[in-house]
This record gives sequence, structure tokens and C-alpha cells, in this order.
Amino acid sequence: MKSIFDNVSYDCSKTVTKTYSTSFSLATKMLSKSIRQDIYNVYGFVRFADEIVDSFHDFDKEDLFNKFEYDLELALKNKISLNPILNAFQHTYHRYNLDEAQVGSFMNSMRMDLYKSKYLTNEEYKAYIYGSADVVGLMCLKVFVKGNQEKYNELKDTAMSLGSAFQKVNFLRDLKTDYDELNRTYFPNTDLANLNEQSKQDIIDDIEKDFAKGLEGIKKLPMEAKFGVFMAYRYYRQLLKKLKRTPALDIKNARIRVPNYKKIELLTRSYVKFQLNLM
Repeated sequence: MKSIFDNVSYDCSKTVTKTYSTSFSLATKMLSKSIRQDIYNVYGFVRFADEIVDSFHDFDKEDLFNKFEYDLELALKNKISLNPILNAFQHTYHRYNLDEAQVGSFMNSMRMDLYKSKYLTNEEYKAYIYGSADVVGLMCLKVFVKGNQEKYNELKDTAMSLGSAFQKVNFLRDLKTDYDELNRTYFPNTDLANLNEQSKQDIIDDIEKDFAKGLEGIKKLPMEAKFGVFMAYRYYRQLLKKLKRTPALDIKNARIRVPNYKKIELLTRSYVKFQLNLM
């Protein structure tokens, strides 16, 4: 029975989420059960694509990515894939009528990581973030509003801002890995080899603007999604706070993290804020 295979596929997406990101997994657990699995399905898909271009250094990344992209196309067309991650994603894709162009934009940004190492202009930088983060926020938003197009249109700009904020925080947190191991620099007009405090502050100011706009959208989300997304927002804000306190040159030499005990503390405080409507 295909339902058995589908359930195995959903379990795979959930396992990927829990294994690769404790923070995102924790936030996803705070979503309503009615939408939780679909967010696991989206995360599993984007994580596998990202892993191909970021982690599989001993293999032909381009060949692996081409095969993954081809299998994705077949999964969306045939509504089934023997790749359980893609099988789970195609279910969510069709259930919520996700935008094919957004999926394509995401894959294009991932493909850029195969050969592009520097983003020299704001236009290149924004295009990459749109594909790698904004459209992921939009796919999740479609799930959060359960396919309601009117609500989606109302919140899509704020969802993109929140996706941008999360991605830019990741860029700042991962400077060492991106620069030293992957030879990538995402921030334009920034000398990462000699990152100074002003450059760091400029990046943080830009992220703060995205967070402010993103929070306005969180407040308008359906109840099934609001607390989980707020939890993710609080986690990334805490990460940004640590990055603010870290000297610019130290950011380049270490990966900043929020420890697990702090994540639990954030969960508790976020729940109180949410219950008291203090968001």
C-alpha cells in the first residue's frame, strides 16, 4: 500500500529535521499537528539540496545535484518518488499548491553554490537570498495559512523578510565555515578577511530591519502557526544578540552557537510572552 510508503517518507523528513537542526525541530514541534508534518516535508527537501552543495566534498556534487533535480521534477509530475524525501515533499507541494517557480528559484540558488563563490553586488546578493531563503519562507507560509491565497498575499512580504533575516544570521554565524572551507563570501562590499566593527554593524542593522518587518507578519499568522514561528524568531534573535556581542574578528574565527539549555529557556520565555500577548 502506498500509504505505508508515504508514512515512511514522512518519518524520513521528520528524522532529517530532528537530526540536522535541533532549533528548527524544536520550533516545528510548537506548530499545530495539522501542519507540522508538512513543514518537516519542506525542511527535508531544502536540507537535502543544501547538503549536496555544502557537504559532499568527496563526490561529484554537480552530478548528484543534477540527479536530485531530475528526480524532483519527476516527483512533482508523477506525484511519487522512490526518494522518500522527495516523495514527502511532493505531497506537500500538491496539497498546498506550492509555486513551481519558487521551487525553481530555490534550486537555482543551490546550484549557484556549486560554482559561485563571491557575491559582488547587492543585486547578486538579493537574488541569492530570494532563492535560498525567501521562497522557503513563502512555501512555509502557504502551509501556515493552509492554502488561503488571500491570507498568503497579505503576509508574503513579511514572510520573505523573516526568511531573509534567518539566512543573513546564518551567513554571519557561518563566516568561518563559508570562508575557510567553502571559499564563499555572501556579503557584498565586505572584506571578510579583515572584517571590522563597522562592516559587522552594517550587516546587523540590515538584519534588524528584516526582523522588525518579519515580526509584524508573525503577529498576523493563524494560531496553528504563530507560536512555532515566534519560537524560531526568538531563537534567531538570540543568535543575533550573541553575534552583536562578539568582536568582528572573533566571528571570523569561531562558529557562534546558542547552547541547548538556552534554547529551552527561550522556549519557556517565548511561551510566556505568547500567552500574555507580549509579542
